[in-house]
Amino acid sequence: MSDGAAPATLKDRVDAQVHAFVEDETDRLLAIDADLAPVAEQLRTATEHGKRLRAAFCYWGWRAAGQPDSDALVRAAASMELVHAAAVVHDDLVDDSPLRRGRPTAHRALRAAVAGRPGATAAARSLAMLVGDLLISWAGQMFTTCGLPAAYLSRARPLWDVLARELVAGECLEILRTGTGPDPAASLKVIRYKTAKYTVEHPLHIGGALAGAAPDVREVFTDYGLPLGEAFQLRDDLLGLFGDTEDTGKADTDDIAGHRPTALLALTWQQATSAERHELGTLLGRRDLGGDDVERVRAIMRRTGAPARVEDMIGERVRAATRVVEQARLPAEAARSLTGLARTATDRRH
Repeated sequence: MSDGAAPATLKDRVDAQVHAFVEDETDRLLAIDADLAPVAEQLRTATEHGKRLRAAFCYWGWRAAGQPDSDALVRAAASMELVHAAAVVHDDLVDDSPLRRGRPTAHRALRAAVAGRPGATAAARSLAMLVGDLLISWAGQMFTTCGLPAAYLSRARPLWDVLARELVAGECLEILRTGTGPDPAASLKVIRYKTAKYTVEHPLHIGGALAGAAPDVREVFTDYGLPLGEAFQLRDDLLGLFGDTEDTGKADTDDIAGHRPTALLALTWQQATSAERHELGTLLGRRDLGGDDVERVRAIMRRTGAPARVEDMIGERVRAATRVVEQARLPAEAARSLTGLARTATDRRH
């Protein structure tokens, strides 16, 4: 399908694959027992929307290795979106985030299914954990049944082990470092393993492995993917506090209330005065933050210049990623698309 090269068309194709797969699987789930309807609803909610960036990177990893458009590859790439959906459900659960895309997060929404019962909050959290677990299982199922030859799939299979290990390591590092002394280097390491690699680098490598990419092409994927993935998450950090909640669909108190080890906070702490650090210490980790509290944190951040520094870090990483593509000998269409994706991933409002 020659029109598959257009990003919007590719997104539509990925959406169609995800929706068809999820509908089939939720039907099978509901055939077990109709009481599973609230769980099925959260599985649909977790997968029905998204920028589909991870699928796009997987697709262009395949194309950058010289392979033509393929419906089977689009299905394989779409499985990356189920990994992302699982990560989001688990991340919201770990952080106790109330909103995602303007809706209650899975563990909050599922409270209605167990309302009035002993331990309802814990039960809802358990259900959300299982939703995330099933989404991860579905991702592997969708990938292995994509229709590509078994020899192609076997080349990529070991990379799924790496993706899972590094994603879980990043999430664990964030938990272990939450509430500890702010450290920009430690924050960047969390970003790299929790988000950057599974958002850009791993999908590129999986697509490339399916295609039989040469070592020099795989090197391009890493040199492009790591800085771009970091830039993606740095943008998320900025949007988390300075974005419009109507656009982000998330609460603007999450990072402060969770005292998360973001680079934005670490850079703020480095340049803050003693009085500002004391004030931040009274606000970070509080769950009852009001609008004035959030605005005070923003004011301290602006005064230290941390948001501008994070913007610089984003720009530096996007330029590094695009330089790699410019200097590499990739198919022209793949090079153009990867350059465009670098902008799409980082120049956004949600």
